[in-house]
Amino acid sequence: EVQLVESGGGLVQPGGSLRLSCAASGFTFGHYDMNWVRQAPGKELEWVSTITSDGISTYYANSVKGRFAISRDNAKNTLYLQLNSLKTEDTARYYCKQGGSNRRGQGTQVTVSS
Repeated sequence: EVQLVESGGGLVQPGGSLRLSCAASGFTFGHYDMNWVRQAPGKELEWVSTITSDGISTYYANSVKGRFAISRDNAKNTLYLQLNSLKTEDTARYYCKQGGSNRRGQGTQVTVSS
């Protein structure tokens, strides 16, 4: 059974940083591209970032480019998202999503507020 468990969210002031993690199990993690997506209250699910299965290539939404960094450790079956220079509009529930499927975890809440 595919399991994706996100952690690392919290309350942070504008300009602050957080590091999200996603522990994956139930599939061969290193064979899949992985994604981070987010959903703000009252808004649709938004793609944030993608990393290829080998970790070599990364892609970002324009809204987070230059501030967020996606990475992975295939030996640990873990996906990461470093969030820097956070803005109030980054407030959302963040999910990791298996590439090529709609499978995602329960998410972790990020709230950016002064």
